[in-house]
Amino acid sequence: MRAPLSWLKEHAEIPDSFSSTEIADAFIRVGFEVEEIIYQGRDLTGPLVIGQVISIEEIADSKKPIRFVGLDCGEGATRFVICGATNFLVGDLVVVALPGAILPGNFAISARQTYGKTSDGMICSSRELALSEEHSGIIVVQHGEAKIGDDATQTLDINDVIFDISINPDRGYALSIRGLAREIAAALNVAFIDPADSPAKLKFVDTGKGVKPVLKAGATQFYLRTLGDFNPKAVTPLWLARRIEKMGMRPISLAVDITNYVMLELGQPLHAFDAEKISGDLSIGHIKNPQKFTTLDGQIRDLDSEDLVVMDDKHPLALAGTMGGQDSQIRESTTSIVIEAACFDPTAIARNSRKHKISSEASRRFERSVDPLMAQLASGRCAQLLIEFGGARHIQTLDTGAAISTSSVKIDPTYIACTLGVDVAPQEIRRILTVMGCNVSPDFVITPPSWRADLNQPADFAEEVARMIGYESIPSILPPRPKQASLTPFQKRRRVFAASLAAQGLSEIQTFPFTNDSIIASMGYSGERASTYRLANPMSEEFPVLRTHLLPGLAAVAQRNIGRGAKDIAIFEIGSIFRNSQALSPAISPATDRKPSEKELENIFKSVPQQHLHLGALLAGKIEGESWRGKARSFDLYDAIAHVERLLELSNLSWLQERSDFAPWHPGRCVEFIVEGKAVAHAGELHPRVVAQFSLPARAVAFVINLDALPVAPIVRAQSVAPMPPAIQDVALIVDSAVRARDVENALREGAGALLESITLFDRYEKLADGKISLAFTLVFRSPDRTLTGDEISAMREAATHRALVVCGAVVRTA
Repeated sequence: MRAPLSWLKEHAEIPDSFSSTEIADAFIRVGFEVEEIIYQGRDLTGPLVIGQVISIEEIADSKKPIRFVGLDCGEGATRFVICGATNFLVGDLVVVALPGAILPGNFAISARQTYGKTSDGMICSSRELALSEEHSGIIVVQHGEAKIGDDATQTLDINDVIFDISINPDRGYALSIRGLAREIAAALNVAFIDPADSPAKLKFVDTGKGVKPVLKAGATQFYLRTLGDFNPKAVTPLWLARRIEKMGMRPISLAVDITNYVMLELGQPLHAFDAEKISGDLSIGHIKNPQKFTTLDGQIRDLDSEDLVVMDDKHPLALAGTMGGQDSQIRESTTSIVIEAACFDPTAIARNSRKHKISSEASRRFERSVDPLMAQLASGRCAQLLIEFGGARHIQTLDTGAAISTSSVKIDPTYIACTLGVDVAPQEIRRILTVMGCNVSPDFVITPPSWRADLNQPADFAEEVARMIGYESIPSILPPRPKQASLTPFQKRRRVFAASLAAQGLSEIQTFPFTNDSIIASMGYSGERASTYRLANPMSEEFPVLRTHLLPGLAAVAQRNIGRGAKDIAIFEIGSIFRNSQALSPAISPATDRKPSEKELENIFKSVPQQHLHLGALLAGKIEGESWRGKARSFDLYDAIAHVERLLELSNLSWLQERSDFAPWHPGRCVEFIVEGKAVAHAGELHPRVVAQFSLPARAVAFVINLDALPVAPIVRAQSVAPMPPAIQDVALIVDSAVRARDVENALREGAGALLESITLFDRYEKLADGKISLAFTLVFRSPDRTLTGDEISAMREAATHRALVVCGAVVRTA
């Protein structure tokens, strides 16, 4: 939103002593971002005058139109210049840069020989003077707005400061000179003159029957002002056109320029219809049957029942609050005009804008909400200007609906001081809120102004006071902290896990927690693992639900990177998953002036989904490349298992391993880790279906740990140093291939007795006949107080293998 200082000063009595930088700082202080300060006219020097065209000679033998123009610049002699523009006639007033002038871009004007003629100056366009991007022709000034020889810099009001201000979505009222002037007046503590006061006093006499407004849906108020006898040849006054240009818009025609000017001045978008193109009444609502509609930009749009439109008795005439239609636009022959002003539903206009990919000046304002009282005042202001400059006659004004008023809020002045952490006197609070347009009663019942529907609770008024007194006046005091700040055990564990995996060569990623039903089904999830929450307003319709697992996101990232040339993938993510395992309570909004009670906290947590913190990783491709040291090796399920074991060891936890058929892992190639009787992790090969779905390398592996399920264990688990030597025994046992190594290990441990210190599986040989395999274990025996004898060691070894024979059918391998 651009705001010329000259226009702001008409409504905010800003002293000349304030510099442009100080004014920009004031805007920033009250919450606006000044993106740029444009000093229009600063790089324009030298003589720039108004001249009259007295002769035009067309130069022949040129590929493009070239004119040798004679000008009367009030110098007593004719000045001749070469000009390529054709949008002027003899007798027109134009802007002439005389030799010695320097135009923007350091373009110096001097007398030059060209086309066999001497060009003694230049006739200027708006772009050449850096007034706008318009370059279709030179500037033509209407008679009566300037005289020959006048200083064009003053005539065109070139020297000005323009602030380019970014407006937040919750401050739609500031998309107007009225709103910005009020803000800067409050920030600088100067008087504000409301431009809406004059339109409020306007009275119009009906001279006939106008078009009737009908409100069916999508708006709360609808005004139509019908005007006749409009002069279609009337030209936009120079001052009005220049203000539109300074605001970054292009003058088009008097009727269109006036609607744009009023929108920029008061913040209420308007639309002008050719009354001759309207059949019957004009209504706001939805069409019943889909149809084609051509908008002002010449694009053919497909309309359906979801679109909010302005229509007559036959067909739509405008996409409501967004863009008008080509059939009913103001033309060069239009003499009867209908001015439409409405207070549209912001959601309906946002839907129109996004569906049809139209972001217009009107839609940007309606999406942010407009002042509901402006429909009447802005349409009246527009009619006044059309009557004054276009010779129009008021026929009739009709309206339907009513403006929605804001609700009053009672606050305690001490609440504001307590919230801000700084003493603010009640008188100062009253003054600030009054300047912002609020009505403050003696007992501090506050009625927000019509344009501030966002002020509806005490915290909102505290924010307004904070903006006006300046955030820099609020002291920065650190909250009290514990004498020794520390991370929780769970936070420490999360950091240790992430650092460990990164040290092992894995890259940490972070994905959006969104997915869709088809991905959940394709991964093989069922029951609670497939039950999730659907988003009310998803970022993308492609991913409308919350994720129930980390692996789909990891697989998608791997697929994307493989598609871009990556061959080997080792990635992990720590994030929340969501399971719809319990009914949610209705959401509550607790008071912000005190800490919620235990009951309130309980209800808050009942109103949000459970979020389990998981760690997931995906390994695909090669872990080691082929080299002179050996052949390449791909990731396998034992790498995934080893990562889980390493992380559980870092947590000082003991675990058991069980075979699992958990989706989306390959059946029989997945290991479940059990800690204190609860499954806490899974690791193994991904199902071939999942590998194919995401185009991953064959036999890709993954693991997932439920961090919330891991119990807290001591950071350090000390072990005693044994003073006696160990006795190490290796045994190789032949068992059926269906027997689990874990079962054999448990049997050996049970039979070996209390002096068994550790047992480790170090070999698995599968190339035996008749469905047999060989499992080799290392058994370590140690006594805490003596050296074991050979007989004792042999006895314990025999007892262990005998127990394995009894429980698992294991036979000692002799060769």
